[in-house]
Amino acid sequence: MDSLLTSIEQAVDVAAVARPFVPTGDVDLPAHPKIMVVDDEKLNILIVAAYLEAGGYREVVSTQDPFQALSLAGRECPDVILLDLHMPRFTGFDILQQIRADRTFARTPVVILTSSTDHDEKLRALELGATDFLQKPLHSGELLVRLRNILLANAYQEQLRHYSESLEKAVRQRTAELEASRREVIDCLARACEFRDDDTGRHVIRVGQYARIIGQQLGMDEPELDMLELAARLHDIGKIGIPDEILLKPGKLTPDQFATMQKHTNYAKKIIEGMTDAEPAALRGHTELGGRILDAGRSPLLTVAMNIALTHHERWDGTGYPLGLAGEDIPLEGRITAVADVFDALSSKRLYKPAFPLDKCFAILREGRGTHSDPRVLDAFFARRDEIVQIQISHVDLD
Repeated sequence: MDSLLTSIEQAVDVAAVARPFVPTGDVDLPAHPKIMVVDDEKLNILIVAAYLEAGGYREVVSTQDPFQALSLAGRECPDVILLDLHMPRFTGFDILQQIRADRTFARTPVVILTSSTDHDEKLRALELGATDFLQKPLHSGELLVRLRNILLANAYQEQLRHYSESLEKAVRQRTAELEASRREVIDCLARACEFRDDDTGRHVIRVGQYARIIGQQLGMDEPELDMLELAARLHDIGKIGIPDEILLKPGKLTPDQFATMQKHTNYAKKIIEGMTDAEPAALRGHTELGGRILDAGRSPLLTVAMNIALTHHERWDGTGYPLGLAGEDIPLEGRITAVADVFDALSSKRLYKPAFPLDKCFAILREGRGTHSDPRVLDAFFARRDEIVQIQISHVDLD
């Protein structure tokens, strides 16, 4: 006992001349850092505790039982762990591995206390996540300086982490604001166009939502779906360049023409049936006008919108317009919007046609499978029929 007291007294005398722990003003260090000591030798714990107390550290917890190390850390949440490497049954390597496997202590500094000079052991400890090493017998001055530097470095890391989190939060907030503004601009632009021949503007909303449902069924992720829904609302932006006398011309349908419209599988022709031969060509030019209006490669959204505006009247069999593309040469977003747009055109009242019953709309779409429409896209549309109908009900055009 006398020898133990003598050792502790000597430790305190030596530590008293070491540089005390004084937090700097550069970072927010813990006001009272908590140090945890794990060592199976009681004397070693008492010596380390004396060094720490003499250096200004008042919060010290310890255990001689290596099996209790993780539970003690969980209760006390230490700022630094001082860990003996060689202990019976459960070594410092085992404890270190256990600590690093727990996400709670992923950033907690662990300083290895060891009398070993084996470089392989040091390498193994580093690989397991050790922060630093202190050689036994410990030197009080080195212990305090190393500890101070570790706490300082950890405080800087925490400060950077909090700064990064606050920056990410600010970026997310600003991104959300920009997204809201972008949606508002797109809605205004799409509605401005649609109001020319649809006094409610619900057509563009329905087409965007139909396109999203189809995209979901095809396995698109959320960012892709958000972009598709917004871009699809701009599918008819080219109508801005179409003269009113063409765009707003009421249908002049004879009984024979109406019967042909009901049976024919050329959806574009159904929609523009009753116009003169020259008028459809002029109206079809809205796809090229839309493509030019939206030709802004700097924006991924406008690139998708441009593809849709230019290709949503192309046909799977290559007989569409304006480019005569066929099959998978037609961009997927164009093929999706084509199905959404045709369904809405068939199921909605227009100046040149009445709204068709739902069963007839679906029947006409099926007739065009593999000719007008991409079979895979059409199958995705039919697989979500209930949701499609719900969207139509939610955004119905009322006289």
